[in-house]
Amino acid sequence: MTARSANSSNSLLVASFPVGPLECNCSIIACPETGEAAIIDPGGDADEIIKAAAEHGLTIKYLLHTHAHFDHVLGSAEIKKKTGAQICLHKEDTWLYENLHMQGSLFGFKIPAQPPVDRYLQDDEELAIGNIKTRVIHTPGHTPGSLCFTLGGKESLLFAGDTLFKQSIGRTDLWGGSFEKIIQSIKERLFKLDDATNVICGHGPATSIWAEKKSNPFLS
Repeated sequence: MTARSANSSNSLLVASFPVGPLECNCSIIACPETGEAAIIDPGGDADEIIKAAAEHGLTIKYLLHTHAHFDHVLGSAEIKKKTGAQICLHKEDTWLYENLHMQGSLFGFKIPAQPPVDRYLQDDEELAIGNIKTRVIHTPGHTPGSLCFTLGGKESLLFAGDTLFKQSIGRTDLWGGSFEKIIQSIKERLFKLDDATNVICGHGPATSIWAEKKSNPFLS
């Protein structure tokens, strides 16, 4: 497991590691005081995710999805079955979530039926995880319902899903993608965050808001 920690006004735990066949970066965010946790993008290897949470004595409360492409959802059904955690998604990605079987078949993966979404997340809502909170940012472009999540009193940590990558952006040639919208989302929403914000991307290495403002070839 590759762990990354972040500081805020409250103590928190953050661990991120690649899971699933496409190595989606899955993140565990938790409040050490209460043991409540959320999993961001449980894209496979459900047992590994559950084991990682158990090692810290955590109770998984939410499964937060940055979007509903199959490689970010593959572990959700099994984790929900074993923990009772709520599946959370933006409403505009419901149609993608309901067609995960079709998505997987196009890439050669068999995806079982998924449980229904428990909670639809909205732009700028704050979600309590024990004594810490994560803020939801709606960033359409990669998919219509793409979301990012921030942590920290000064928004010092961003979970960007497949919206923003190190030196790149999410692809927009899949279902519902829009190059114009993803650029707008990054410039008007993510680039309004503090330059020091560290970014955990949906795949690949981490980066920062400042680094992408300075040298991302899609956004200069």
